[in-house]
Amino acid sequence: MSHLSQILSDVPENDRPRERMLQYGAHVLTDSEIIAILLRTGSYDESAITLAQKLLKKLGGLRQLVDASTEQFIEMKGIGPAKALQIQAGIELGRRLAKSKLEHYITIKSPGDAAKYIMEDLRYLKKEHFICLFLNTKNQLIAQETLSMGSLNASIVHPREVFRAAIKRSSASIICVHNHPSGDPTPSPEDIEITNRLLEAGQVIGIEVLDHLIIGDQSFISLKERGLM
Repeated sequence: MSHLSQILSDVPENDRPRERMLQYGAHVLTDSEIIAILLRTGSYDESAITLAQKLLKKLGGLRQLVDASTEQFIEMKGIGPAKALQIQAGIELGRRLAKSKLEHYITIKSPGDAAKYIMEDLRYLKKEHFICLFLNTKNQLIAQETLSMGSLNASIVHPREVFRAAIKRSSASIICVHNHPSGDPTPSPEDIEITNRLLEAGQVIGIEVLDHLIIGDQSFISLKERGLM
């Protein structure tokens, strides 16, 4: 037995994920071991590993962790506000790292470019989010804004709010994006109706609606490419 292995055999269960990561690297860790590292410590009667396993089971898996609220985390015995925030900070760091390779000014040349930029933010959400990407005359992304949450309909997605936000940012054009929590990006009649209303308003105001993307689970549909706008 190596000296490091001897040391590991004496390490308390709570600390073993950290030691495994130190010896073999993060890629060998299970989901529960990574969460245990974020938790740092367990509760009085449970290790961090056991706590992490119970959390994953309660929420339904790693994917559901992304959209869980602070309240959902602290409902778990052994997880207080500090531990909940540690997990959420780790998730947010992962999101930011996923975008860190992108240039400061992102040029949107195709529906795929826009989907690649926004998909990870939307694909796990349990409610529909309607987001606008605001572009300059060079099709560079200058801002994005979530304009509504909930079922997509005319009462919550109004052209007035969309183009007020676009004018505020001196946008030359916009791309509308929303997610389908079901994972199926097939457009509904309401999606098409709202898109046409936005197109008409954009023509009047002079701000072009380039596309409307619907994001599913690892998939998307461009209404422009489908000939639906």
